[in-house]
Formats: sequence, C-alpha cells, structure tokens
Amino acid sequence: MTGSSPSRTRTSHRGACVRKRRPRSSRGYFAASAALAGAAVLLLHGYLSRAAASAPPVGPTVAVAVAAEPIDRGTAVAGSQLRLVRIPQQYVPPGAIEDISKAAGRVLLAGLSPGEVVTETRLARVRAGPVASLVPRGLRAFAVPTSLVRGAVIPGDRVDILATFGSGQPHTEMVVESVEVLMVLSSDGSQHGKSGVELDAEAAGASAPTMLILLVAPDQEERLAYARAFASLEVTIVPSE
Repeated sequence: MTGSSPSRTRTSHRGACVRKRRPRSSRGYFAASAALAGAAVLLLHGYLSRAAASAPPVGPTVAVAVAAEPIDRGTAVAGSQLRLVRIPQQYVPPGAIEDISKAAGRVLLAGLSPGEVVTETRLARVRAGPVASLVPRGLRAFAVPTSLVRGAVIPGDRVDILATFGSGQPHTEMVVESVEVLMVLSSDGSQHGKSGVELDAEAAGASAPTMLILLVAPDQEERLAYARAFASLEVTIVPSE
C-alpha cells in the first residue's frame, strides 16, 4: 500500500478549496451585474419621464395648405400644386391658408419649396394686374430703359442706376443701388426670364431695346422719375453674392 505524499495532499486540498469558493464568487458577480442593470433601467426611466414632462403639449392640429412641389415666384398657383397637411395649431404661421381654393389662381409673390405653408403674405391680391400681382407690399414697379444686350439681365438680378446730367455742371451720380429686376421686356415684344405672367412689351411702351421693370421704394421712385426726366440713365449689374 503506497501512501500519498504531503505535498500532493496539500495540492488536492487547495484545489478543493478553490472549487468550493468559485460558486460564491460567480453568484456575487451576477448579483452585482443585476443590481447595476436595474439601476440603469431606473435611471433611464426617470430621464424619459422628466423629458416627457418637460416637453410642451402638442395640442390640437389644424389643416393648412402647403406646396406639393417647387413653385416659382410669379406663378399663378394651381390647386394641383398644393396639398393639405395637419400641423399643431401652435406652429401654424400667421395668415396660413386653410382652404386650397383660397389660393388657387392667385400669383405668388415669393417662391415656395415643397412642404412650405402658403400664407396670405406670399400671395398677390385676388384681383391684380400682371405686374401689380408681383409687387410686394410697400414697393413700386418702375420702368427703366437700358441699352444692355438681350439676356444680360434676368428677373431676380440686382442693378445700380446711374444718372448723367448734361446741363449746368455736367456730372454723374448714383440714383439707386442694388434694386431688384422684376421683369425684362424687349421692344420686339418678348419677355425674358421666369415671371409666370404674359405681358406685351410693345404695348407696354418698351421703345428702348430693353426695358427693365424694377422693384423700388417710394423715395427711390421719386429720384428715378427726376433722373429719367432730366438725365441720361445707365444700368450697371451688381455681382451675385
């Protein structure tokens, strides 16, 4: 009969101790993990509850007309270009159109992108002429003859108007700066650029090779009228930004 050595006995004893301790360590690890997971869930729930409580109430919704496609300025709006969507009442802009029929047939004073709400400020008056329908409130349309070649200027460009006075002390002065071109008319009866309306340039009195219809303020209108009566006008094109 062979006896076991003391060292082997001690090794076996330590292995048994290790095997006995491992289950207790694993149980502690899993218990700690479960506690941390529970704490994380409680923290997340508390955060979501506070976020929901602090969010403003949406409230009732209202149907408003929005552009269903890009619509250029000067376009007579068709009902098929609009659609109704419901948005929270608190986000409805002032003057929003709630009935497509109230916008159909009216001319846009400013272009619309898809999804933009149609408002009264974007639409011309119900009964307005082809030029008046494009003039924003507070501005005027003023015709200025120019010798610029056809196609050099299109609606939306900005120009400066210079006046050269020949009597008395001849001099040149700036009359208006960076005013917007509303329309470009030619004496051959053609109209250049996208304005969305038809206009007979010859009937409008476009005797010069090109006639620019400019958007100006009332005080600019007076200066232009004086300069046109007593000076020679020149148009310079403002670079696009």
